[in-house]
Amino acid sequence: MTMRRPLIAGNWKMHKTPQETEGFIRGFLPRVKGVDSVDVLIIPPYTSLDRAGRLIEGTSLLLGAQDLCSEPEGAFTGAISAKMLVACGCSHVLVGHSERRELFGDDDQIVSRKLKAALDAGLMPILCVGETLSEHDRVEEKVTGQLRDDLAGIDKEGLEKVTIAYEPIWAIGTGKTATPEVAQETIGMIRSWIAQHYDDAAARGMRILYGGSVKPANAASLLAQRDIDGALVGGASLDDEKFAAIVDAAL
Repeated sequence: MTMRRPLIAGNWKMHKTPQETEGFIRGFLPRVKGVDSVDVLIIPPYTSLDRAGRLIEGTSLLLGAQDLCSEPEGAFTGAISAKMLVACGCSHVLVGHSERRELFGDDDQIVSRKLKAALDAGLMPILCVGETLSEHDRVEEKVTGQLRDDLAGIDKEGLEKVTIAYEPIWAIGTGKTATPEVAQETIGMIRSWIAQHYDDAAARGMRILYGGSVKPANAASLLAQRDIDGALVGGASLDDEKFAAIVDAAL
């Protein structure tokens, strides 16, 4: 059986100035000192990436970005390229987060191009998939459709660098959480889809996270599920003590 290394990722969304980011990192690093069996990733806003990259240099803490442009450079006012993220010290980038899809109009074709741009630059994308409350009764159709379109043209070698995050949109920032059993069922379905469209080895190696109102109180029960390899944490990742408690739950 393939042992997948857990990943706990904190998506800060539009929170924290560079100064607040520095305060968080200085408070958080001592809390996770010695943690060597879990990958821990912080995903600050763009304006904090360079400072965060400098502060975590030489530590085990990983840095990611919340989005990227699919183009390598050019006249795209307000956009950030993969090369810029790498230069700030990022190893990871979110692609297809529900808020980018729902609020900013990123469809699956845009997500697919961003995914390829991330891979071309050597970044490890975290591909977010999930359904709204009205789509919950056809979750398999929605999520497998996203996987099919978003991963189009990605071969097995590229897939090895991709992490998938299942985030039921109805559970993001609402306080509602998919039960561990429901989360396991959907994430197990995602792993089966990978096995069918790539192979069993790819499915066994695929790291799949759960995201949606993950907190210290529910993290352990979610992470105990067979196919859940970590968490994409929102609000609780803004507090160094709460985020460290979620990391502890993955040990």
